[in-house]
Amino acid sequence: MNKKELELYIHIPFCVRKCSYCDFLSAPATEQTVESYMAALFAEIGGRAKDYSDRTVTSIFIGGGTPSLLSGEQIGQLMDRIREQFAMAQDAEITMEVNPGTANAEKLRNFYTAGINRLSIGMQSAQAEELKNLGRIHDFEGFCQVYREAVEAGFTNINVDIMSGLPGQTLASYRDTLEKVLHLEPMPQHISAYSLIVEEGTPFAAMAERGELPLPEEETERAMYEETIEVLSKYGFHRYEISNYARDGYECRHNVGYWIRRDYLGFGIGAASLIDNVRFQNEKSLGAYLAHPLESREEEQTLTVQDRMEETMFLGLRLTRGVSCVDFAEQYGRTVEEVYGEVIARNVADGLLTVTERKENQKKDRFLALTKRGLDLSNYVMAQFLF
Repeated sequence: MNKKELELYIHIPFCVRKCSYCDFLSAPATEQTVESYMAALFAEIGGRAKDYSDRTVTSIFIGGGTPSLLSGEQIGQLMDRIREQFAMAQDAEITMEVNPGTANAEKLRNFYTAGINRLSIGMQSAQAEELKNLGRIHDFEGFCQVYREAVEAGFTNINVDIMSGLPGQTLASYRDTLEKVLHLEPMPQHISAYSLIVEEGTPFAAMAERGELPLPEEETERAMYEETIEVLSKYGFHRYEISNYARDGYECRHNVGYWIRRDYLGFGIGAASLIDNVRFQNEKSLGAYLAHPLESREEEQTLTVQDRMEETMFLGLRLTRGVSCVDFAEQYGRTVEEVYGEVIARNVADGLLTVTERKENQKKDRFLALTKRGLDLSNYVMAQFLF
């Protein structure tokens, strides 16, 4: 009998210092705190795993914070603990986020030996001033060295994160960043291209309030967005999600799982989970988590059919393939047109949505997807699928 698929997310909430734009649950910590956290994490993994003996883990994502702050030995212990407790698919995708300021050749070799088979390296920009404005702890030369060392360690599936709309960024400087990423040897297999969002509670938000954040004009941001699509396409990257581009076969399987609502289980403070249509999140207090890692669940929400339909649409439409009409009908016993006919008709007429027929997994299907213009106005379109 085939076991049900499960994805795992592991949160490592530590960093050397907080970046000016970051609103993630992360902070600097002492070595002792990191060791205490890893012990609590191992206890949580061991205590929860028995509830998922009927599952096969198909992907793992180790995020943060800065997971590469950990030693190779700590990552090895973490991977050993997961393998001991969970049934793992042979071809499981195992991603780890890396900050170039916290990695070196030896660490990267150890991460590879531990079973990490995909890296996501946060470059953000190739420009010294832009990196300084962001509060990053690396420079472009440091990134290039870590990238080379990752390739030499054996990694053949590497994502590079870049950002647009940064303080002081121009179209020319962004174009230079794009070109430099694409001329890495070998070229990365995946690029995540995010537009800066100034989040509440960050140093950037405080600077913006004081009128001290020199962001590019809207027109320039728009040109950066268009440039990303055009240049990456020219170099053989296809856009499979609003902010994500991959060479064929290198889409991030773990993240696609989020967008198609595959079950996932989060470990560590603040980690979110979706299991059998129940969403829940772990405690955000480090002290409380360290004291009782198995009593950290909070904010539990059982999703109604209406909640699930909404999620299927606004998450699924992030993917350029769109939402499978066959899957929707199988899940909910009603066609997507029966539920959302008026919204679909209006957006198709406005040139924002398209319905296409094609074969996938040996079955005929129809996919409801955003058009190029719809992707540009994705938030506007997705909001219409909320009841």
